[in-house]
Amino acid sequence: MSRLSIPSVDDAPAASKPILEAVKGQLGVVPNLFRLAAQSPAALQALTGLNGALSKALDVKTRERIALAVAQVNGCDYCLSAHTYLATNLAKLSPDEVALNRSGRSGDVQADVAVRFAAKVAAERGHVGEADIAAVKLAGYSEAQIVEIVALVAENTFTNYLNEVAKTDIDFPVVRASEAA
Repeated sequence: MSRLSIPSVDDAPAASKPILEAVKGQLGVVPNLFRLAAQSPAALQALTGLNGALSKALDVKTRERIALAVAQVNGCDYCLSAHTYLATNLAKLSPDEVALNRSGRSGDVQADVAVRFAAKVAAERGHVGEADIAAVKLAGYSEAQIVEIVALVAENTFTNYLNEVAKTDIDFPVVRASEAA
């Protein structure tokens, strides 16, 4: 059971309701993460604003790969569950690819560099070396895309931390960080 309350859309603060309705319009449902964040209209607006802006970063497959890698690094079962569902149903990644992503890798040569970099940024809290940056550039990623990878790590770290603090009830098929991918 969640340690913080997860309001229904009807019980959310008035300033959060239009944002939650937009989430419902986009996803068809309002996941617990968004209802939890809705307790603070400012936090919900920040989350959905960052999520919307970063939906234009890289491609959906790479974004989901990064989300899986970061959720595994941070040990967030809620986000692993949500992004495993999204990776397989939205991004159409295979179970083998999802397992690789959770280990900070990818079977796609180009994506592998981004996923490895994202996992290292998360694990090292941004303290990466020159060689790490050089490897991402050598793989063809622009400096703008490097900024986007870091932004995706930050977005996912925020949701990981929020869900771990709250112990948000998982409303997706459950995946545990402690279980092998």
